[in-house]
Amino acid sequence: MYLSREEERIYNGDFGWAYEISMKILVKLGDLYGAERLIPIESAHVSGVSYKTIGNAPIEFLEALVASNGRVKVDSTINPSSIDFEDPSFNLLPGELIEKQKRIIDLYSALGIEPTLTCTPYYIRQIRTGSHVSWAESSAVIYANSILGAWTNREGGPSALASALIGKTPDYGLHRPENRRASVLVKVEADILSESDYGSLGIYLGKVLGDSIPVIQGKIVREECFLKQMGAAMATSGMVSMFYLNGLDGVSQIEEKITVDNRDIRRSYEELSSAFEKPDLIFIGCPHCSLEEIKSISSLLYGRRIKEDIKLWVCTPRFIRSRAYDCVKVIEASGGRVISDTCAVVTWLRELGVETLVTNSAKTAYYAPLMSNVKAILLPLKKCIEVALREV
Repeated sequence: MYLSREEERIYNGDFGWAYEISMKILVKLGDLYGAERLIPIESAHVSGVSYKTIGNAPIEFLEALVASNGRVKVDSTINPSSIDFEDPSFNLLPGELIEKQKRIIDLYSALGIEPTLTCTPYYIRQIRTGSHVSWAESSAVIYANSILGAWTNREGGPSALASALIGKTPDYGLHRPENRRASVLVKVEADILSESDYGSLGIYLGKVLGDSIPVIQGKIVREECFLKQMGAAMATSGMVSMFYLNGLDGVSQIEEKITVDNRDIRRSYEELSSAFEKPDLIFIGCPHCSLEEIKSISSLLYGRRIKEDIKLWVCTPRFIRSRAYDCVKVIEASGGRVISDTCAVVTWLRELGVETLVTNSAKTAYYAPLMSNVKAILLPLKKCIEVALREV
């Protein structure tokens, strides 16, 4: 891969170990995928923040980057941690876990990364259509490519961090126009009406598409929360990093076609719902809720009360939480909790007393049994709230 004179100096360690190792990670990645050069990026989003999912292994590496005076070169954000330090619910966790999580966040902050602790960085800072970015977090990658019109590969935590420190990424994959062409036509004949329907559709499509880029036609509503759930689910059960909706030129030339009907959606729901007993937790907010979603939840809970033996968590970026003061008051007056900086997928659910959860997130329903040994039930938002509420 071609390197400029300055890039060669970084590679040779002239600017310190943090930049040297970061450049070597990017060059190795570029060589692996046939990139000819590095290209500038406008932002980076780094995964590998939750102590529950990463453990102790990366801490020493982060400490070494900080010790060698590494600082990010572009606007950079990080994924959720395993704890909301401002919510007393998490005080049930052992002190050692809490301290280790705090250490990880402090190290990322010392590198100049904004501790946003969210999987939805696009709610905090807009990115330009056509801009090149280096994002980890699969749900954010597919959202950036498909809804925002940005250009990013599905990065791992280390490669996104390396890109943040260098300000560049290898020019391959979805940074190349020829690799952003759709190869599968999906016709949706199923009746999909709620965000959990779109998530169920996404899980089904992820399994059959693998890493192909689809054009999705049919009964699709261009509503942000629906598309967010569908994309997150496609990236969960498959490696889909981009999709197109109705109206793309050249559709007639696509040979591979898939039809999705009501039976496929029903089967997907059944596979995602592993429980029928009463839940301990109603979880909303994977990916993290937008301001509009917080408003919708608030309106459903206004003047109502949550059952005493059920927890309700609504997860949203702290940036959104601070702008939804009145809605947060309504949700918490009902007995629910508005949680930031973490989510049910990356925290210790069983240690927090959760054995069964109900959620409107197909991603959560997919991962909770695998990552936390917690049973899950997938339902639309309104039905989730109904399960949580006391009878009038």
